[in-house]
Amino acid sequence: MAFVHYRDRVPAVIEATRELTRRAVRPETPARLRLWVAVTVLTAAALLITTSVLMARVQDQIRIIGDQAAPQAATAADLYFALSDMDAQVARMVLTAGPDELAGSQIDALGTYQLRSRQVDADLQQSLTTSSAAADRAIVADLHDHLAVYRQRVWQTLTAGEAAAAGYYTQATNVLHLDLLPAAERLRTGSEERLTRAYAAKDATASWATVLAVALGLALIVLLLALQVWLARRFRRTFSPALLLATILTAALVVPVVALLGVQGSRLAEARDDRLTPFLALSRARAVSYDAAADTSRYLISDNLALYDDDFKRKAARLTGGDGLPAVAGGPDVGPAGADRVVNRWKAYQQDHAKIVALAAAGRRAEAVTALTGIRREDATFDFSYYDAAVDEIATSRRMAFDRALHSTETLLTGWQIVPVAVLGLVILLVPLSVRKRFEEYR
Repeated sequence: MAFVHYRDRVPAVIEATRELTRRAVRPETPARLRLWVAVTVLTAAALLITTSVLMARVQDQIRIIGDQAAPQAATAADLYFALSDMDAQVARMVLTAGPDELAGSQIDALGTYQLRSRQVDADLQQSLTTSSAAADRAIVADLHDHLAVYRQRVWQTLTAGEAAAAGYYTQATNVLHLDLLPAAERLRTGSEERLTRAYAAKDATASWATVLAVALGLALIVLLLALQVWLARRFRRTFSPALLLATILTAALVVPVVALLGVQGSRLAEARDDRLTPFLALSRARAVSYDAAADTSRYLISDNLALYDDDFKRKAARLTGGDGLPAVAGGPDVGPAGADRVVNRWKAYQQDHAKIVALAAAGRRAEAVTALTGIRREDATFDFSYYDAAVDEIATSRRMAFDRALHSTETLLTGWQIVPVAVLGLVILLVPLSVRKRFEEYR
């Protein structure tokens, strides 16, 4: 009898299950309303999480650009030209050693050498501080080692007699060109590649944030409107103020988020293309010009070795060519007059070099040394400083403009990892609140 009784209960269980299922899918039941609320709340939660997380990620990546990638690239560029100028100042000290009338030039060269030496040390320390890449640290270690050798050769150059100074200086400048500058170039190339990757990573995150904000935001707005219409039709009520407020809040969040992501991308791209990239290009040209200026001194130290004159002409042609100073000194931030001023001042130094070479070739070495190392107007050192002042003015302006653009972008995005939490948290509360009374009708 118990077995028969169990079998009689099975059809009743099946029938009860069917009835529950029918009630769950019937549009007028609370189950349908619960489904609307659940889907809407989950969509709002997904929008909250993705927007908040990705906005925070964009801010972090902008900080990486501003605190690591861009400073690394700028430091590496600064290091290269500081090393070049160190060698140029050593050459000036060699040429001005001895004669009393060149004592002023000797002191000026020594002071500039010490300044550049401290600058190199600071750049190397900054490279270690801002970069955690093992490759960079290895390069900096090599630079420290080669720099110690270079400074030893410089000390030997300055303390040796006049006959031996040229030989020691040749060893020093060989260390610079064979070891120091190639290592600095690797550091510069690596830092610029990381800067490019940092920008690409930030752009990719911003693109995903935009796509997800638009997709989930539109989905949430559609769900909120559809729920509003469904409630109005099903329960014959007026529109829910809570749902209307939730819809407005969603739109008021999504539109600014998309706009901010677009604005930050535009600002940083403009800052990179119009400020940072030209700054780095000008820094590279500046380093070439320092090395070229050192070739003038090397020419005299080597007793008119044609190699150094040929090197100068090659570098000068590179600087005055279409891809040289006319291109990197000009730009949207510099008028034609500013770029022409840089080019013309460099050409004035070229004329100084030609005059010095001609004096040396005529056997008038003392006059050539004076024309090179003098610090009066129309002397080579003065003309080069005059040229470098024009370059430095543009470079400093570009660096400062990039820093301002970066700071304004960071300020623009401040707090936007929190705003979605506040706004969408309120939306998530408003959705169940808007249907609370409808559920009460089923009690």
